[in-house]
Amino acid sequence: MSSSPNNQKIKKRAGNFKPKGRIAQQYAIDEIKALIPKNLKRDMLIEYLHMIQDKFSYLSSEHLTALAFLMNLPLAEIWEVASFYDHFVLVKEDETPPPARTIRVCTSLTCSLFNSEKLLAKISETNSDEIQYISAPCLGACNKAPVAADGHFLIPNINFETLQSLTNNFSIPAENKKNILKEVSTLDSYIESGGYQVLNRLKSAGTQQHNAALDEIELAALKGLGGAGFPTGKKWRIVSQQNGPRLMAINADEGEPGTFKDRFYLSTNPHQMIEGILIAALLVGITDCYIYVRDEYPEILHMLLCEIEKLDKTDLANHTKIHLRRGAGAYICGEESAMIESIEGKRGLPRHRPPFVAENGIFGQPTLVNNVETLYWVPELLKKGAKWFNAQGTEKHPGHRTFSVSGRVATPGLILAAAGTSAKELIRRCGGMADGHVFKAYLPGGASGGILPADKADIALDFGGELAELGCFVGSHAVIILSDKDNIWDTAKNLMRFFKHESCGQCTPCRVGTEKAATLMNSDKYEPEILSEITTVMRYASICGLGQAASNPLSCAMRFFPEECENSFNFNTIDSNSIR
Repeated sequence: MSSSPNNQKIKKRAGNFKPKGRIAQQYAIDEIKALIPKNLKRDMLIEYLHMIQDKFSYLSSEHLTALAFLMNLPLAEIWEVASFYDHFVLVKEDETPPPARTIRVCTSLTCSLFNSEKLLAKISETNSDEIQYISAPCLGACNKAPVAADGHFLIPNINFETLQSLTNNFSIPAENKKNILKEVSTLDSYIESGGYQVLNRLKSAGTQQHNAALDEIELAALKGLGGAGFPTGKKWRIVSQQNGPRLMAINADEGEPGTFKDRFYLSTNPHQMIEGILIAALLVGITDCYIYVRDEYPEILHMLLCEIEKLDKTDLANHTKIHLRRGAGAYICGEESAMIESIEGKRGLPRHRPPFVAENGIFGQPTLVNNVETLYWVPELLKKGAKWFNAQGTEKHPGHRTFSVSGRVATPGLILAAAGTSAKELIRRCGGMADGHVFKAYLPGGASGGILPADKADIALDFGGELAELGCFVGSHAVIILSDKDNIWDTAKNLMRFFKHESCGQCTPCRVGTEKAATLMNSDKYEPEILSEITTVMRYASICGLGQAASNPLSCAMRFFPEECENSFNFNTIDSNSIR
């Protein structure tokens, strides 16, 4: 029986093989090889992109093509990750690279109150081939507003003269690199002050003592202080009961406008947080810990790298491994599952639930996620006991909180106070209102926590309770004070513009809702009914906390300040149908 043509092997035609797609150039391959490690890992993609941009100040098509070739990944995959993050500058072949030096001026709410947007508009007129000034979301230094960043190094309390002087200064002043790390407690100084005693005691103890320590954390009113408020001990217990290996993600990506507490704790006493990490790893049985730090905190990133290297030379962390991961300018990565995606070297898109990250987190393994401040209090809690920690608050609101207070107060800053402390009390502890300002309203929980009038400043600022009944929440405890000099509708517009920019775009309610709301809010006709419909859809149909909470400031503005919202519009010039 003769074989059919379908069963015969087809010979390839002779000739030169020409690979399809974009071809990596040898010079670009050589340059990338000189920068990144030999043993490439897929989860380190974002780190490699940082290395390239740190060297060349942007990401060229040639370098991305070479990286895709070396990592054996589709160029489209490299490109989609790089283009997701604000801090990566992508330049195609036919495009002119931007200036090597970028000054970012914060235009989030607190800095905006101090005219940062006007400063940016004026200084942008001086953009040149050597330097450019661009808008940036919150830089985590609201107590020093208005602020900017040279590259990512903080420049506090800016004015036009400050910015103008940068045009003629083409190197970052040394003091800017050190300005928040003057008082940092190093490994040696932390140990000398009694640090790591709790960890060492637990490491020499047995399972029974470990369970007792976990019980103590469960008895304490310590909660997730990144915004969710989930009981810490309960979370640790849940993860410890999952089949291993178990991992941990530490959220140091505070991007909520108004929040700057993590910057303070990391830049002054980082080892207290690290001891909290190592205690968690011991009690929960965690093999690897990933600290995810904002790219806006370069001084802290460098310091942590140095301190972790010192730690690795001791036996303090021999039961786990600490990894550093650098964010790239995406507020959404403060959401736990989006942060995990970014740790894995992907776009920071929130995951659908279930499964929850406690069951299926980093690399598909059970993952414990905690905020910097939450871990910061763990050593002290175990040293002094749950009763001590709870007594720092009141019977109804046990424990204490770190409030980031900014805006129209005399002395903005961090206030360590009892959970449930009111805005009125926080203003008093900040020296009262700034000169010439009368208290009008406040944000109890940063950009997403809503806006409340001054006559509700006696409400306890804590998770749930009356605050939740008013449609607000305390979140990361970022309290922004507004005065009679501030327009509530302008405040809501600033916040909606922020959420529009920071939406990851994955789900339609958030992507389209923030864009549509921002458009209507900037039109010349006030349409509260349509805006209310949009806020409802966003709140109930978005897949993560960003979309669900993005409309809170708008809803509160319309609810508590209806006349001011309506009076902010000119009713005569636009047909609302033209923007639907």
